[in-house]
Amino acid sequence: MNGQPGLSRVKRFALAVAWSSFLCAGVLEVLVFAVIDPGDLRWFGAAPVQLSAQAVYTVSFLIFWGVIALGASLALLLVSQPAEGVRPARRSPGWPR
Repeated sequence: MNGQPGLSRVKRFALAVAWSSFLCAGVLEVLVFAVIDPGDLRWFGAAPVQLSAQAVYTVSFLIFWGVIALGASLALLLVSQPAEGVRPARRSPGWPR
C-alpha cells in the first residue's frame, strides 16, 4: 500500500457506520415518502410546512441518517467493549519490534 499504514480501527468503524447508515436512510426515505406526501406535512398538526418537497426530502434524509448512525455507533461501541475483568495488552500485536 505504498508504505502507508492501513486505516485505523476507529476510521474503519466510522466508515462502516457512515456507509451502512447512509444506505439504510435511503431505504427508509423511500418507504416513508411512499406513504406520506411532503405537501401534506404540518408542524405538530397546526401550520403547514412551508418547504419545497426537495427540502423536505433532504432534511428528513439527514435526520434519518443521523439517527440510524447514532444507533449503529452505539451498537458497535457496546459490541467492541472489552469483557469485564479483562485488561488490554500493554502493546498491540502489530507494535514495531
